[in-house]
Parts: sequence; structure tokens; C-alpha cells
Amino acid sequence: MPNPLDGKRILILATHGFEQSELEVPRDRLRAAGAQVDVVSPESGEIKGWDEKNWGRPVKVDRALSDAREGDYDAIVLPGGQINPDVLRANPDAVKLVKAFYDAGKTVAAVCHGPWLLVEAGIAKGKRMTSYQSIKTDVVNAGAQWEDAQVVTDQGVVTSRNPGDLEAFCAKIIEEVREGRHQRRAA
Repeated sequence: MPNPLDGKRILILATHGFEQSELEVPRDRLRAAGAQVDVVSPESGEIKGWDEKNWGRPVKVDRALSDAREGDYDAIVLPGGQINPDVLRANPDAVKLVKAFYDAGKTVAAVCHGPWLLVEAGIAKGKRMTSYQSIKTDVVNAGAQWEDAQVVTDQGVVTSRNPGDLEAFCAKIIEEVREGRHQRRAA
């Protein structure tokens, strides 16, 4: 029996300071489901995670952000942590890549503080979303309808609150990628 994501390619966009579990759990679950998963970063070599209250383990970078193209992938995953998405939302190439996935109707998944990138890319407006509690106001101010739920999906945009939601988050990513491209109403 084939895996649900055989032949699919997924990009995880991260930099130093990603929440350890929010990169590793989706990477491992999506690979186990058959997807090729690439960690993409503005940095090369390795990036270091943040694990609760201190620096965590390094993760190998598979592809430079400058070489990443939306057309090579079926979905993008945005791990949280406080540092990682705050740095990436200030990177125009990272924001442009997130928006390209959205504009192409592909699955865009963000957990914890990851929705900051959706806000920066102009994707939050009019969407049902969730996030880490401390950025709820940012998400609402960007025009989203914030919900306190493990996972919220709106037209292929998948959001979750924290590491405790990762199983539901990963299951929903698999489901959305299997559905394929999403038709999105104009904002």
C-alpha cells in the first residue's frame, strides 16, 4: 500500500531559533507519510533550534532560500518559536516565497508564531486562523478570525497553536496536500 504522500515534495522554511519540535515533528511525520521534505533556510549548512528554554539541536539545511522555488514543491510548512518567524518575516525573499505558495493554491501550514509570516505576506486577511496565544492580537489586527483550536484550516491554510497540537497539525497537512490545489476567493 502506498504512503499517502508518495511523490509529494514539502518545503519547511526555517532559520536559527525555530522551535525544535515544530520543525522535527512535521519533518519526520511528513517523511514517514512518503513525502520528500526539504529544510530551506537563508543560512547554509545547519540551523540551530530552540528547545523550551535554551538552544537545541542543529538541523541540516537541504536547500538555500535563494534556490527554493514554489514550483518545486506541493506545500510549505512554517515552524514557530519566537525567534525564527520574527527573523524570517523581515526577509523579503522568505515572505515572497510564502506568498507564492499561497497564490499557487498550495497548502500553507504555520504553527505557533509561524502565522507571523502569513500576516507579513498578506494572507491572514479574511481567514479563519489560530496561533500561539501571544500573537493572537497580531493575527486579529491583520484581519483574520482567530479561533482557539488545535488546528484551523481555511482553503488550504493550516494553522495550529503550539507543540501540543503537532499531531493534529501534521495530520491536517497530510490531508490538505492529498487534496491538491485549493481554490481561494479573492481577499
